[in-house]
Amino acid sequence: MPKVKFVFDKERDLDNIWRTANLGLSYGYDFKQYLSPDIISMCRGKTFEECKGKLAKRIQKTQSSGMVSNLLKAVNDSWKEINDEYFKRLKRVMTKPIYADSFKAYMTSIDRCPYNPEEGSFMFSFFSGIPKIMETAGHEIMHLQFHHTYWPKIEDKIGREKTSDLKEALTVLLNLEFKDLWFFQDRGYDIHRELRKYITEQWKKKKDFDVLMKKCVSYLKKNESR
Repeated sequence: MPKVKFVFDKERDLDNIWRTANLGLSYGYDFKQYLSPDIISMCRGKTFEECKGKLAKRIQKTQSSGMVSNLLKAVNDSWKEINDEYFKRLKRVMTKPIYADSFKAYMTSIDRCPYNPEEGSFMFSFFSGIPKIMETAGHEIMHLQFHHTYWPKIEDKIGREKTSDLKEALTVLLNLEFKDLWFFQDRGYDIHRELRKYITEQWKKKKDFDVLMKKCVSYLKKNESR
């Protein structure tokens, strides 16, 4: 069964903060709203190397807190309790073997938690509670699994942007098939509300991921405006 390791890397945390400060809207959502104005001013329009030192000093207390190691222990222990059942369900729901034997989750001191398909890694927030972190892990691993199983063929049919929308909206399935593992609602982005509703309706009619993908591709082709 695949495993997930939750760790902390100060450099990756700093990089995520810098990227977020320079990020535009993501699916209509502005992650910069949770950054303090001084951090945005420190990072906006600058290279990572230009602001890394000042940024490290700015968040030193957070990164050096003993709470970091305490949280990592709690998160790793909590995930172990649901690891096998999560991957068992993910394989059943998405109808494909899990593409990797291990995943790595990096803690970040902000709310934006990106993932990296090439590395098989993702981030989780230091300021989230355990149930939310468990849901974040399930959410991001579902993205990674989609990238390595369905993404290429679907992108050929509907393009990169709509495939990305579908990837995000599909996490509504976490509320239907996984929620009892962490008792936290996957909310998604407002821009995908109708697509998530459609996915929910179709899944309840027939729990077949391949059938769902065909229906979603047709749905997205018919609805050209986002």
